[in-house]
Amino acid sequence: MSDILQPIVAAGRNCWRIERADKARLLIDAATYYHWIARAFENAEQMIFIAGWDFDTRIPLDPDEHGKGEKLGALFLRLARSKPDLQIDVLKWNFGALKQFTRPSAVGWLWRWWRTDNIDFRFDSSHPVGCSHHQKIVIIDECLAACGGIDISNRRWDTSEHRDRDTRRASPDGELFGPWHDTTMLMSGAVAGALGVLARERWKTATKAELDEIEPCGDEWPDGLEADFENVDVAIARTRAPYEDAPEIREIEALYLDMIAAAKRFIYFENQYFTSGKIAAAIAERMKEENPPEIVLVMPRTADGWLEQKAMDAARVKLVAAIGETDRDDRFRVYVPVTGERKDIYVHAKVAVVDDRLLRVGSSNLNNRSQGLDSECDVVIDSGLRANAHTPPVITRLRHRLIAEHLDVAPERFAIEEQARGSMIAAIEALRGEGKSLDLLDLEGMGAAEDFIASNEILDPQSVDDMLDPISSGTLAKSWRMGRERIRRLRGRR
Repeated sequence: MSDILQPIVAAGRNCWRIERADKARLLIDAATYYHWIARAFENAEQMIFIAGWDFDTRIPLDPDEHGKGEKLGALFLRLARSKPDLQIDVLKWNFGALKQFTRPSAVGWLWRWWRTDNIDFRFDSSHPVGCSHHQKIVIIDECLAACGGIDISNRRWDTSEHRDRDTRRASPDGELFGPWHDTTMLMSGAVAGALGVLARERWKTATKAELDEIEPCGDEWPDGLEADFENVDVAIARTRAPYEDAPEIREIEALYLDMIAAAKRFIYFENQYFTSGKIAAAIAERMKEENPPEIVLVMPRTADGWLEQKAMDAARVKLVAAIGETDRDDRFRVYVPVTGERKDIYVHAKVAVVDDRLLRVGSSNLNNRSQGLDSECDVVIDSGLRANAHTPPVITRLRHRLIAEHLDVAPERFAIEEQARGSMIAAIEALRGEGKSLDLLDLEGMGAAEDFIASNEILDPQSVDDMLDPISSGTLAKSWRMGRERIRRLRGRR
């Protein structure tokens, strides 16, 4: 790698803003995130803002060994009553809103919240029909923020051990759920203020009301939490469908394609879906090169839910098979993490690492919806930015930490194996095996119905227009051509 890196991120092209983070930490898996965000809530003085795809008042953020603890609804009531100057605002996507009122305990907490002047809970329907509010953002006093893939909700909590039988991994009604892998980024400083601007815009769009202005705050970084990064510049990338007077934003898609074009050695992805024809075509074009980068994707074996399996899994089969036709050197791999008893771990994380010079964490998936329909927000640390020249060793360490978790080995062991073999894929292959590990994804065939749904992107359209008329306008073949042409232009400029 050259000693002088050129940034991949560029404000106005593939990101919204680039702002300074005094401190930043990648929080891996919800048990870690919930533990530290609960402490941040306790320290809040003026504002707690939460925007999410889902939200559940009934969960404990820091459960004991029996899965018991103060519920989120009770925590916010306690904070609101003990700190009358603290305003708590929660914005949840409106899908499933009625389901909230079928849960007596959830209704009880919401009723108590509605009677509390400084708690405001709203549903977000400020998007075209068929789109969703998918950002997962927490803002505290506009000087501390979290942005990533973890909703503060039911069926998300898990530790990085992903044990087969962990009684703490239980829903509020006592039902045990399976292992769940996820990530988010905690940041302090000016970047939190920028995300606060984004939060204010979203709240106004959804509620037609303004959030109260707050006074500048000091350092609210949680005591005892060591930062991964200090004094770094963080790029913020967004997706937004056109709605009323708000124009379409596709920064997230542009950044994915720019990252794929820029990679020299490897890209490591963790993602829930892989159904974007544009992104797949960009990868396929790179695989045609004489010395292509290694690209590893860690994801679930199947999508969550019958309908999503029909759409997402079938599209993934077609795209992975198409990439395989161009992958002469076997440098593209898709892996599935499993537990010690060989049960699937559901991957909900949205992480990307390019050449250990760029780290991306957010809410966006490698599907069409995240590129143009759903509201998304990702944060990026790019070593090409002058302030970030010191970050590659940290990004390397975090990538090793993520992969080692899946392989059930120490990060140091993976680092030694990768250095000895000169290849991320070769190191994974050498270390994966029985017990908790990574399985290669098997590409199973699909029926005629699944093939039709996938080929026409019926449940995963690229735009609002395609959603309204998917069969005539939104096709997997069309998005593949667009991605291929885009990556050829990008590579031609380098």
